Amino acid sequence: MRALFISANTERINLPTMPLGLACVAEATRQAGHAITLIDLMAERVPEEKIRRVAEEFDPEVIGISLRNVDDQDMAAPRFLMDQAREVVVACRRFSHAPIVLGGAGYSIFPASALEYLGADMGIQGEGEGIFPRLLEGLEQGRSVAHLPGLFLPGRTPQNGPAYERDLDRFPLPQADLLSTSGYQKADLWLPVQTRRGCPMQCSYCSTETIEGRLIRRRSPASVVAWLSLCVDRGFCRFHFVDNTFNLPPAYARDLCARICEASLNVKWRGILYPGGVDERLVRAMKQAGCVEVSLGFESGATPTLKALNKRFTLDDIRYAARVLGEYGIERMGFLLLGGPGETRSTVTESLRFLDSLHLESNQITVGIRIYPYTRLADIAYEEGVVAPGDDLFFPRFYMVPHLYEWIKRTVEEWRKDRPHWMV
Repeated sequence: MRALFISANTERINLPTMPLGLACVAEATRQAGHAITLIDLMAERVPEEKIRRVAEEFDPEVIGISLRNVDDQDMAAPRFLMDQAREVVVACRRFSHAPIVLGGAGYSIFPASALEYLGADMGIQGEGEGIFPRLLEGLEQGRSVAHLPGLFLPGRTPQNGPAYERDLDRFPLPQADLLSTSGYQKADLWLPVQTRRGCPMQCSYCSTETIEGRLIRRRSPASVVAWLSLCVDRGFCRFHFVDNTFNLPPAYARDLCARICEASLNVKWRGILYPGGVDERLVRAMKQAGCVEVSLGFESGATPTLKALNKRFTLDDIRYAARVLGEYGIERMGFLLLGGPGETRSTVTESLRFLDSLHLESNQITVGIRIYPYTRLADIAYEEGVVAPGDDLFFPRFYMVPHLYEWIKRTVEEWRKDRPHWMV
């Protein structure tokens, strides 16, 4: 069959992100014997015209649309991004009669609501590399596809939950022809790499478990380095490891770094570290492998708030990680989430002072926490009446301790006046 893949995301929140997940699904579909083409709307000034032209030339039999961000997570003035995605669906309907299948991280969090709101024909919650080719096979042979894991149809709940492949080496990484760079400034171009999926840490606000499951599943370091080598041969030299926790498991992270060094790739890369369990041995290995920057998602500098967010590390763990990374010349970006359950003026002030004491190169401060379904934060929000049981969290809702919002905003702005490396 002929499958057209469209990345609907055009947002440049923090950094523009290439659609790695969609490219992985497209590659798996191609290797299953189907004809594919991929449109990254980040590169298109007039998305509708691009969709029209490709639909006429390629004549797709199925269209897959990837949804990355539902909204921008900004409590002060939230932008709901699904209206933009709906325009993509409307354009596909205008220029093609092919059934439309939704997927992607944003879709997986809100599968039923997104399917209804966007008016697509079906959607895949979870990993598409295994399910999408099976879906095409069923459609091609005229068989029912309702039994497929994680497949949503209008008005119907799937018979089976999403499927998560334990051995990620069974899913191919995309060839370079699926990684278009035309929509990205050279200075911002960091090619995304994902070596692991799933997270067991259960932070109270996080949607990762809904998207990828709780069990950490990984690619073999050898397969990752082989793919990096191919990308380097095609001219890429900077990579962004988008694994939620690059340092978990630690032995895997060290092995991966060692193999990057052995391959003499001469690359630069950035990643995300969980502040607990960072040690000098790992940081040294990361530096030797080309790491130049990490994000430290500690979210608070107050012990009571860390516990409320279900963080499994201490303030001393954060201090140690920040210090060792700095000693090895790896730039550090810190994150605070202010206003969550149990937050007080005292804990906010404590967090700001703590952040200041770390002397990180950059910091991102978020006021108010986006509420996602199936999280402990959502349970608390229901218990406290912040949201009602029937509220659809597809439309952005935020948790904020009562009566603190305006004070936190003013306080953060005061602190930021002489700290240009602090962002909100």
